[in-house]
Amino acid sequence: MPEVDPNFPREWLEFFDPADSETLFKCDITWLTSYWNCIYGSGCQGIEKDKPDAGCCSDGAYYTDSKDEAHVVKAAKRLTPDLWQFYDEARKGKKFSVSEIGLDRDRKTKKINGSCIFLNRKGFSGGMGCALHHLANQEEKHFFETKPDVCWQLPLRRSFEVREFGDLQLSVTVIGEYERLTWGEGGADFDWYCTSNDEAHNGSEPLYLSSKTELIQLMGKDAYQILFQKCEERMALIKKTKKKSLPLFVIHPATVKAQAKAGKR
Repeated sequence: MPEVDPNFPREWLEFFDPADSETLFKCDITWLTSYWNCIYGSGCQGIEKDKPDAGCCSDGAYYTDSKDEAHVVKAAKRLTPDLWQFYDEARKGKKFSVSEIGLDRDRKTKKINGSCIFLNRKGFSGGMGCALHHLANQEEKHFFETKPDVCWQLPLRRSFEVREFGDLQLSVTVIGEYERLTWGEGGADFDWYCTSNDEAHNGSEPLYLSSKTELIQLMGKDAYQILFQKCEERMALIKKTKKKSLPLFVIHPATVKAQAKAGKR
């Protein structure tokens, strides 16, 4: 398989949030300067080999909190039968319902026929893929306005830590890669996964640019601007570094493999 072991050394960038002197950002710039891009519908094999067209939507999406669920339900009610294959299934019973309780007792989107209720299957006239994504396109919005948090954030992962810093207790917001194990116990059992797979590292621009909108949502504009500037400086230095020079930068191994296949530096 072309997937690399994700347990490699990474470079991290830390800086204080311009909007909050007690919040520190910790960003995986090895990941953010990689050339990962979503290849759903263009080579994605799905996390389960018997559902290649389901991508990473086989189990449904777990909500971040009640606000996230309410946001998804509100968007779902704007879907029409031509956009959503399971429009009628959401209306069975006494009330509109797109959610259920998962195995860990947390709330999530329903599964219909083995995958998320919002996943239009291959052959559906309204288009394969997430109905909420199609809705965003139709409404000329970014999909963070319609999809569950975990869905629009992928392949980025925002997590939180606490760090003692002198007499202060700092809140640390970590922006990193949504690796296999981030999914929990089942992640190790996926038949295929994209973030550490060179098949998905063929983007036209690095992730900090292609996911700019998502990063701004996760960090804020001012913090993103700092990240952007540092990533730009890093990319410029990498281009100046000769192949035979000492490895001054940690490049994501999946990006390295993808570029080697394509004959790029």
